[in-house]
Amino acid sequence: MPILPREQPESSPAGPHEARGMAESFGVDAQRYDQGRPGYPDTLVTRIVTGSPGPDVLDVGCGTGIAARQFQAAGCTVLGIEPDVRMADFARARGLQVEVATFEAWQSAGRTFDAVVAAQSWHWVEPVAGVAKAARVLRPGGRLAIFGHVYEPPTEVAEPFFAAYRRAAPDSPLNGQPARRPLDLYQAAYAKFADNIRETEQFNAPEQWRFDWEQSYTRDHWLDLLPTTGGLTQLRPDQLAEILDAVGGAIDSLGGRFTMNYTTLAATARRVGSP
Repeated sequence: MPILPREQPESSPAGPHEARGMAESFGVDAQRYDQGRPGYPDTLVTRIVTGSPGPDVLDVGCGTGIAARQFQAAGCTVLGIEPDVRMADFARARGLQVEVATFEAWQSAGRTFDAVVAAQSWHWVEPVAGVAKAARVLRPGGRLAIFGHVYEPPTEVAEPFFAAYRRAAPDSPLNGQPARRPLDLYQAAYAKFADNIRETEQFNAPEQWRFDWEQSYTRDHWLDLLPTTGGLTQLRPDQLAEILDAVGGAIDSLGGRFTMNYTTLAATARRVGSP
């Protein structure tokens, strides 16, 4: 598992939503981020769209607009909220309306939506305040959908990555992580999101969805994606080069490509009331 991708922060006593340096480090190379990061299962997008009372979507932490463009393609009108101006500018250049703010500070000005989605970004939102705000800006029957990927490179790629990371950045506090972490860890995080939703009493019973899929990566594609993951976005060029060299050699030993198993998890619920 790449260290701290945008969608999967390591827990901390203060909470990941307070780690603003990490949260806003992904815009260093917005184009690379957009090109390297995978989209979302079409079945997930369709399920959210058909389970919402209308087409107006608020995308919390929209980044470069990867998820937002999928919702646009599905016929939705999307407004993105993004605290990183570099990512917001990238998304705007590709046809997305974006307002620069954290979700907590963003002013709705009376606007309401049929769906509030957060694609691999909800852990950067204060969890209790975030769900309460989502409830306020959703129309009756509107859907809150929090979702993100869990992915696990094969051992032959993951182990050389972590060994190189420990050599290149020996003082990093992230070095205590194991090279591979179980899916149960992330399922527990989404169960907690569902609990936060339930506790507001502003939503119908939350549901948890799971989508399993896979994607093949060439050496170049994976090495282009890795620098966009948390823990690598803040490294010096020489540190990053050492890690990429080790991972590239590992992929070469597999014939220059490998298949990644993905699981996309979601916690979702509809706002009480009838549309």
